[in-house]
Amino acid sequence: MALNKKPVNGMKDILPYEMEVRDYVTSIIKETYRSFGFTPIETPAMESIGNLSNKQGGENEKLIFKVMKRGEKLNIPEATTEEDVVDFGMRYDLTVPLCRFYSNHANELTSPFKSLQIGSVWRADRPQRGRYRQFTQCDIDILGEPSNLAEIELILATTTTLGRIGFKNFEIRINERRILKAMAAYAGFAEEDYDSIFITLDKMDKIGLDGVSKELLEAGYPQESIDKYVDLFDALDNVKDVAAGMDILLSKLGEFLDEEVANWMREIATAVNATKEAEFDLVFDPTLVRGMSYYTGTIFEIAIPEFGGSCGGGGRYDKMIGNFTGQNTPACGFSIGFERIILLLMEQGFKVPGANKKVAYLVEKGYPADKLAEVMAQAKAARGDGQTVLVVRMNKNKKFQKEQLSAEGYEEFVEFFNR
Repeated sequence: MALNKKPVNGMKDILPYEMEVRDYVTSIIKETYRSFGFTPIETPAMESIGNLSNKQGGENEKLIFKVMKRGEKLNIPEATTEEDVVDFGMRYDLTVPLCRFYSNHANELTSPFKSLQIGSVWRADRPQRGRYRQFTQCDIDILGEPSNLAEIELILATTTTLGRIGFKNFEIRINERRILKAMAAYAGFAEEDYDSIFITLDKMDKIGLDGVSKELLEAGYPQESIDKYVDLFDALDNVKDVAAGMDILLSKLGEFLDEEVANWMREIATAVNATKEAEFDLVFDPTLVRGMSYYTGTIFEIAIPEFGGSCGGGGRYDKMIGNFTGQNTPACGFSIGFERIILLLMEQGFKVPGANKKVAYLVEKGYPADKLAEVMAQAKAARGDGQTVLVVRMNKNKKFQKEQLSAEGYEEFVEFFNR
């Protein structure tokens, strides 16, 4: 029986042209993030299953690729629970591994620590456009910085990177979990219901404000509370300026919203707008929730018009490291949607700027050995001049060979015939 030549469902092979684009984007990301003081690290592909399923990863915990125990540790006949046969899992993001890494090495790291991680993660998700079961994540995080300097640096570093890749006129949508809670408290919802209410609110872009109101009513929440809640979003309709949004919320929420939180948001907006390099808008979005339950403060998301959805996001997660150490540590991170960015660039026919001129030397079969050495010397000299030179045997179907090489970016062909 023939072996299966296709990759596993939800995973993909990467052809040379895409690999060239990925390498270029990765180099821009690393160069830019390093210029902001972020330090590259690496963590293992697998983590202890207890770390991955500790109610820190939200819905992602349902998508873990679990690894069975091996050798003598695996005793299937006597197993009664999943824990009896599983000990590891493939990481579903880079945040949980980072928290474990920091907890293990904090004494060896600077404080605050600015981390850069690029690596594969795995989720047993339903594949769709821009979403795979194995994909690359690209995260920057600042650990140990309690002030909003962390948010400012993360937004500026991320947007500068996107701008240098070539994106413009995108949005960074920003909100605060404490604002979400203040709005819910003002409306009269019970604190134990906040997570459920926020899950419904997160559907706003799909079902609209009327849909949110209807779903909350069907869930049994009081009409009076729903009306007060909806009125807040009506008052903020089309208000994108962060400072203006804070002014409206302070006037509406009163004692439910601490002015310190509003000032926190204003400071971020002022600093980012005054020093940004890329062309983008920082937009206040009171409906932004971010699904992860571990977020404790500021949350943000990248919206690129060409994609029509989120192309990355992040936020503050001050309590997550405490799950490892018993002591909470300020932490904030931002993740670029690497695969979606690559998808957009590929669809646009992106060409890597400043790439070396690519020349193919096609050598006819039977070309004399003594002259072949001259060809290799010529190729060596051309490489020394900064060209990319491929030396290959000439195929019988030379036209098709050139078409394939052209698709890989080769723009000039030098032919060597046996004459």
